[in-house]
Amino acid sequence: MIEVDGVPTFENLKTSMPTEERMRKKAVAMHECYQDIPCDPCVYSCPTKAITMETLVSTPRINHELCNGCGLCVAACPGIAIFLMELKEDRGLITLAYEFVPLPNPGEIVDGLDRYGRAVCEARVERVYSLPGIDKKTKTSLVRISVPPEKIMEVRFFRRRE
Repeated sequence: MIEVDGVPTFENLKTSMPTEERMRKKAVAMHECYQDIPCDPCVYSCPTKAITMETLVSTPRINHELCNGCGLCVAACPGIAIFLMELKEDRGLITLAYEFVPLPNPGEIVDGLDRYGRAVCEARVERVYSLPGIDKKTKTSLVRISVPPEKIMEVRFFRRRE
């Protein structure tokens, strides 16, 4: 529960979750940003204006139909609270900001972690790439992992294996 441990429940997620139908079309942004703090890089990074905020201290709202899945908001978010999600027939794809070195390699098998950092499934690194960060001069690495489709709403990061 967010108020107790900072981890959102399914009830918290309902308002920011894209539908399964939308995730099957192409990648779409989802946020898990629940603190009313002054932060809006996601709004200004979005080329389709799919992300809006009522005020500077409101949580973002994502219009999933306007989102083109470009990932600029993922790279811009200083709280690492936005990611892309896509459903294929046999797998779920999650694109996350990654701020560690060395970067993982495409094809690498990793552990998919839940919001508490617990390993919940095996995941595979599909793609590693960079987009401009918040200040447009730095590059933020993005890593797309594939997970079993039923784990797409559970996995929120990954751990490299030794």
